[in-house]
Amino acid sequence: MDAFTAGLLHRIRTTQTDLTRARETGDDYLVEVEQAELEDLHCLAAEYGVEVAVPGAA
Repeated sequence: MDAFTAGLLHRIRTTQTDLTRARETGDDYLVEVEQAELEDLHCLAAEYGVEVAVPGAA
C-alpha cells in the first residue's frame, strides 16, 4: 500500500470515529461537518480507485 492510500484510509477511519463521537454527544453541527468530510474523502477514494471497506459489512 502506498503512502497516499494509507493516509487516505487513515483519514477516513479518523473521520468515522469523529462522526460517531459527534453523534454520541449530540453535536449536530459537528455531525454535519464530519459527514461532509467523510463524503469528500469517499469521493476522493473513488476518484483514485481506493477501495474503502464499509464497517460491519461482511
